[in-house]
Amino acid sequence: MRDRFYITTPIYYVNAEPHLGHAYSTVIADIENRFHRLLGDETFFLTGTDEHGDKILQTAKRQGIDPKTYVDRINSLFRDAWALLDIEPDRSIRTTDPDHIATVQRVLQEIYDKGDIVFKEYEGLYCFGCERFYTERELVDGKCPDHGIPPVRLKEKNYFFLMSRYQDWLVDHIKRHPSFITPEHYRNEVLSFLKEPLDDLCISRPSTRLTWGIPLPFDHRFVTYVWFDALINYLTGIGFPDGPNFSKFWPVAEHVIAKDILKPHCVYWPTMLRALGLEPYRHIHVHGYWQIQAQKMSKSLGNVIRPGDLVEAFGVDATRYCLVREMTFGLDARFSEESFRLRINADLANDLGNLVSRILTMVYKYLGGKVPVPGDLDGPERDLRKAVVRLVPHWREAMEAFEIHRALQGVWEVINMANKLIDASAPWVLARDPNKAGQLRDVLYSLLDALRIFSILIAPVMPTSARKMQEALGIDPEKGLNFEAARHWGLLVPGTKISKIPPMFPRVKV
Repeated sequence: MRDRFYITTPIYYVNAEPHLGHAYSTVIADIENRFHRLLGDETFFLTGTDEHGDKILQTAKRQGIDPKTYVDRINSLFRDAWALLDIEPDRSIRTTDPDHIATVQRVLQEIYDKGDIVFKEYEGLYCFGCERFYTERELVDGKCPDHGIPPVRLKEKNYFFLMSRYQDWLVDHIKRHPSFITPEHYRNEVLSFLKEPLDDLCISRPSTRLTWGIPLPFDHRFVTYVWFDALINYLTGIGFPDGPNFSKFWPVAEHVIAKDILKPHCVYWPTMLRALGLEPYRHIHVHGYWQIQAQKMSKSLGNVIRPGDLVEAFGVDATRYCLVREMTFGLDARFSEESFRLRINADLANDLGNLVSRILTMVYKYLGGKVPVPGDLDGPERDLRKAVVRLVPHWREAMEAFEIHRALQGVWEVINMANKLIDASAPWVLARDPNKAGQLRDVLYSLLDALRIFSILIAPVMPTSARKMQEALGIDPEKGLNFEAARHWGLLVPGTKISKIPPMFPRVKV
């Protein structure tokens, strides 16, 4: 049976348009989904938008439109952004979708019937920007850590999920499953937070204060707290409770999130699942912030970069590549347009693009544009062959660990080795000596087959470029772009007609 892989992004709050932070999370998930498809796994990729809550209602009012019209418009912007970035989800869910509303109400009713939701009065510090209560220890100098403003003391009666019942279980689960939260420093952060007694979670808002939400099935005077609503999308998207995709994919669920939503995903969500009688997700992968001038990129701060602007400036594949090379997964990174331009010129134009152009041009010039018959490959090309063969399992290991930057670093080390082989073997000199025709064929065959394998290894990150490389090598990408083909050296068929292609990555001005 094929292995299975289920990957999700956060569902993005539609109080503002998509920006670079959203794009990074979604590109990472798309890359990992494409990687698992290369392995031959059966995959499902879910993204979407979070469309309820007070901030949505207030934003719509400021624009003079009803909330449904507003969320429809922002949702379409997210879908357009993913299409621009060549992102291919299996479903883009919306929390206003009828099946999601039904799922949320079913989950609420089940947990309520179990006795894990109770009605009580609560007084606490509430941030309207985050739409949640904070404890004193979570504040920074008495202010919300995300919005930098003091929360408001609020007292009201609401329904609460008895999350504290599951604290000991959660701590034990995290300790017994070291890869439950990755990278490790975020796992340690959650365990540190759980050293303090866990409060119960307020999961409702009075409809006298908020109407734009999912009504509680057991008390229509209240709507569901936006986080309790939003997290359940990961179940809805694959057909909870009895859809065929649910039984197939929930046991292998993996989430990608940014560190600002660590607590809801690593504390609220697993305890909700436990109360529901479900096993938690398999892994959650947490990345850092994009910063501009040492500040977090944030829609509330207004210092955002739009994905469409990057694609317009650099192209789709180059943008995807720069996103995952400029940020080490799990750490913060500073966005710089100049660093993107330097990366494109160095890695893509000079290294990969130049390599492709040089090899195809020489095969046309010296071998009539056909894949040659190789000999014993025992000349200077043997080191390239050995390096490529060693690279493939290390690339897979890094990709499985969500260390995409490390996987690409390994690929580029061997790409540079291929460029050096051209300089050292000098095919233009070999071509002038009839006694060295065999050596010329061996060198160029090795370079062509290295290109074939490079095309497979870059495919999850730069799918269009990978297909162009395969087609130039006379390979049908539908057959050639798979991991099994990358594991074997020498699959290029001698006599296959190759084709030259325009420069893949034109240099950009710095």
